[in-house]
Amino acid sequence: MERKEQRPVTAASNQTSSDAGMSKTARGAMYETRACDYLTGRGLRLLARNVRLCGGEIDLIMADDRRGEVVFIEVRARASMRFGGAAASIDWRKRQRIRRAASAWMLRWRTGAPPCRFDVIAIEGDRLTWLPAAFDESD
Repeated sequence: MERKEQRPVTAASNQTSSDAGMSKTARGAMYETRACDYLTGRGLRLLARNVRLCGGEIDLIMADDRRGEVVFIEVRARASMRFGGAAASIDWRKRQRIRRAASAWMLRWRTGAPPCRFDVIAIEGDRLTWLPAAFDESD
């Protein structure tokens, strides 16, 4: 897969941070929905959500029809940038599990699988940042 240098896209939200009383699962679902809505508004199409394969989980799988790519998206949320923020929390082990699950998911195409990329949606407080092509198969 060819890696293209892309700048992060950042958006502030008018949502409040009133998720303190929510369970971790409910908070995760809320952030994934927010990310999905954001990306759908920018032309991506949802293919699958919360896919678990080969010991890994992919939060969102979307199609970028304009570029002909399948996009595997990791959604990470942190209350602040402390300790490096949301994107920095995706270590090599997590990337490896995402890549393994993505490879298994791509087996649905016996021939002619479309190109893919790995994006990250980082949410810190009420700020959402989209990092297209945040990592690739070799990171």
